[in-house]
Amino acid sequence: MKLSEINVYKVNMRMKTPFTTSFGTEQDRLFLLVEIKDENGVSGWGECVTSEMPLYIEEFTESSWIMLNKFLIPLILKKEIEHPDELQKFFAPFKRNNLAKSALDAAVWDLYAKLKGISLAEALGGTKSSIDVGISLGIEENIDDLLDNIQQKVDEGYKRIKVKIKPGKDVAVVKTIRDRFPDIPLMVDANSAYTLDDIETLKELDQFNLMMIEQPLTAGDLIDHAKLQKEIKTSICLDESIHSYDDARKAIELCSGRIINLKIARVGGLTQSKRIHDLCEKANIPMWCGGMLESGVGRAHNIAITSLTNFTLPGDTASSSRYWDKDIIEPEVIAENGVVQVPTAPGIGYGVNIEEIKKHLIEEKRYN
Repeated sequence: MKLSEINVYKVNMRMKTPFTTSFGTEQDRLFLLVEIKDENGVSGWGECVTSEMPLYIEEFTESSWIMLNKFLIPLILKKEIEHPDELQKFFAPFKRNNLAKSALDAAVWDLYAKLKGISLAEALGGTKSSIDVGISLGIEENIDDLLDNIQQKVDEGYKRIKVKIKPGKDVAVVKTIRDRFPDIPLMVDANSAYTLDDIETLKELDQFNLMMIEQPLTAGDLIDHAKLQKEIKTSICLDESIHSYDDARKAIELCSGRIINLKIARVGGLTQSKRIHDLCEKANIPMWCGGMLESGVGRAHNIAITSLTNFTLPGDTASSSRYWDKDIIEPEVIAENGVVQVPTAPGIGYGVNIEEIKKHLIEEKRYN
């Protein structure tokens, strides 16, 4: 396939409600979409799931905009490739910038699957026809609001509830949740808000029968997580510590955690995601696919990767309506009783609504 045309769209979409983590509160999502066309005009789509500020990761929307337009797109424009894996050789000289790389990688995988006439899930080697999904709930100032949100999501059938925590909003919050919901599958996500000085607080969470505690310590750290895992019964799930295949390999060797949350963008795309999946499957490390407040384009890629066999825990790919008044794909992603059907149509399996993108468009660049 020849990568004949590449278009980059900078869009700003407002989520239905603010989403609060230990990093802060976000409601407006300033991110990028990438469209890659072959010589016959067939389009593949990818999403660069940045935020306006470099809080979750070092990349942010403006830095990825520069990275894509100045460095990455010129590398692959007009190139002819047989398989999406070939992008890795073009990307290799540039360090990190995984979110920008992932957007192009995702678009090429979508294009590749469409040209093959198969679903993206099938192109990746996925075997599931449906996936279980959970829901991620942000920090609430009012605990009653959080309890009401949990009740609503339990009633909607989501397969597990994830609650964000931070120092001062942790043990008491989880106890209140457990008092109200003693049996629901429950996990907490700290987004690197703690240190080893907080071991006693983290030990207190053991009493609540949590599925896992996600990324309690510093992003990128593996050694202190290994120390912490020896001290607590609750399984540690690594998120911001896993940016590459080598990170996953080292985490497994060091016993830094028992579960890995894979985010396609954080590790540089679907090709790298598949490698990490295969490594974890061989090591008997269960996985799930995390969310980064994606629009429907990124959400579709999450569904496809989750169709692989070692994604055994419910991920974060909730319904589009959880976040957006109107998504940019058709049909929108729908979770029914905590289950999302894996599309069988070619590529991502969803149509991209250009007119809806234009409503949120800030800037665009076109290359042909």
